[in-house]
Parts: sequence; C-alpha cells; structure tokens
Amino acid sequence: MRSSKLAALSAAALLTASLAACASTPAESQAAPEGDWETVTIEHALGTTVIDEKPERVATVNWANQEVPLALGIVPVGMAAANFGDDDGDGILPWVEEKLEELGGETPVLFDENDGIDFEAVADTQPDVILAAYSGLTQEDYDTLSEIAPVVAYPETAWGTSWREMIEYNSTALGLAEEGEQLVADLEQEMTDAAAKFPSLAGKSAMFMTHVDTTDLSEVSFYTTHDPRTLFFEDLGMSVADSIAKASAETEKFSLTQSAEQADAFADVDIIVTYGGEELITALESDPLLSQIPAVANGAIVTLPGDNPLGTAANPTPLAISWVLDDYLTVLAETADAAK
Repeated sequence: MRSSKLAALSAAALLTASLAACASTPAESQAAPEGDWETVTIEHALGTTVIDEKPERVATVNWANQEVPLALGIVPVGMAAANFGDDDGDGILPWVEEKLEELGGETPVLFDENDGIDFEAVADTQPDVILAAYSGLTQEDYDTLSEIAPVVAYPETAWGTSWREMIEYNSTALGLAEEGEQLVADLEQEMTDAAAKFPSLAGKSAMFMTHVDTTDLSEVSFYTTHDPRTLFFEDLGMSVADSIAKASAETEKFSLTQSAEQADAFADVDIIVTYGGEELITALESDPLLSQIPAVANGAIVTLPGDNPLGTAANPTPLAISWVLDDYLTVLAETADAAK
C-alpha cells in the first residue's frame, strides 16, 4: 500500500515536507513576514489549508490541476500523467504540451495514478504546495499528502469542481487570485464569442450520458450538474435539460443511473452527448425503450471518441477550453442542424 510506503521515507525528507502544513474555498489572508506574501487560508471539503510562505515548487495530483499554474506561467515540478485521451502515450495532453513548450520549462515529473496517488513520487518532488481542487481525494489521501505539503482539495463534492472553481482555488493557493479571476473572465469572453457563431445551438437542452455499455441498455447513466461536462453546455449557450437538473438537485453525486423503463423522463432532451461511435448510435436507435427518447429518435446524438483529445476536452479545463472550443461547438451544431 502506497500510504504505508510513504512512512518509510527518510525522516529528513518528511521533516522538510511537513514544515509546509495543512490545505481549501478562498480565503482569509493576513500579513506574513515573508516579503509581500500574505498567509492564505483555504477552506475545502476535507479540511483547512494554511499556506504561510510563497510556494516555489508546485505539484498537482489528479485530473487537470496542473493547467492552472501553467496558464499563470508556472511550470509544476510534478503532475499526474494523463491516463485518458492521451493520443500519443506520453502522458501529456496536447494543450498541456503546447503550454510547456511556450513556457520553455522542463517537463514535470509525471505521477502514475493508474493505481491511485503515488505518494512517494509526489514527496520526491519536494513540493511547497499540492494542488487538487478538481479531484477525487479521499480523506486518507488528503491526510497522507498533507504530511508532504499543504494540499488544496475540492470545495464540496469529489469530482464536482467546476473549471471556474478549479482556477479560483488553485490560483489562490499560489497567491495569484487576481490573475485567476482575469483568466476566468478571459475564458468566459472567449466562450461567449465562440458560441455566438453557432446560433442554432442557443437554448438547446442537452444531457451527457456516461460511457454506455451497448451489451446492457437496461439502464441509462448520465452526468449530473455537479460534473463539469454537463455545466459546459451552459457556457456554450445551451441549457441543461430540466430532467437532468431536477435529478441533480437531489444528489451530490457527479453521475446517476436510471432504469431504461423510465426513459420517458428524458423527453425534454434535445441533444445527447456521449462517448462512443456508430455502434453506439445503432444500439440506442434499435433499443425499444431508449429509441423513444426524442433526441435518439431525431438522430441528435453526439458521439465523442473517448480515447482522443476531443473527447477528453469535453470535460472543460483551463487550457483545454481554448483548444477544443471551435471543434466541439462545430460537432454540436452539425448534430443539432441535422436532427430530424
């Protein structure tokens, strides 16, 4: 077990790491003796993080948190390797690779998280702060990482952090809250300008089905409004179907499953987005229950490749948004325009 292995690290390494202290929502500040740095206190779902000194060595764990420091001109010392949508197998998604080249920094240490967080690898980078505002950290994960450096966890729900909150929390931990606010404003304007080029999408209601098993269509799984993929529709000038919004209001989970026998609940869905290909569309259209959903009957299904960057970027993150925006809007609009 990796947490037990961490205990075997040298006492000196742990002492150096633990001097940093705890980790969460922005934030109270107070004067600190270190130059212009003001102590940052962040409240989050797993505790309270206090950052007393300006972080010089930044590590990130779990999905996409590295994109905030990179967008603000900071190259992390370590970050999670991409294990979804990595088209060339190097562990770095294309928008991250482009930013690293732009900044001219060394490639960070890539943490292999296929079997969970590699605590030893994180500790070896000797970070001053660990960013995980968008993550699925358990309390045990958080406590173990906090022995290494202050940790910024998610605000309320595991994997339920919006891209705005990801920027807000992570930039605050870096002492760059104002720069983070500007980054959010710039991205919002970029999305507004891009969406204006696709008027046919305005107001269209959508749902994002999770990965569908074509061999068992007895259930329908979908991302709730606690997942960034669903919230992204609103950024693009569309709307979240009322059926999805109502179901989401009754849970804190980022996804839900519903019996296909209740497929009529999705009668208000104009467009379905999911991962898959033609085989999936054929399966949905052939199913006696799911074929009755208007979006299925009308052919309004957007299937994204789950193994390449376009599908990955449908989950909006600070650097991916600009990279995918026009392509994603084009696919959505083409489907909406072609619907029966």
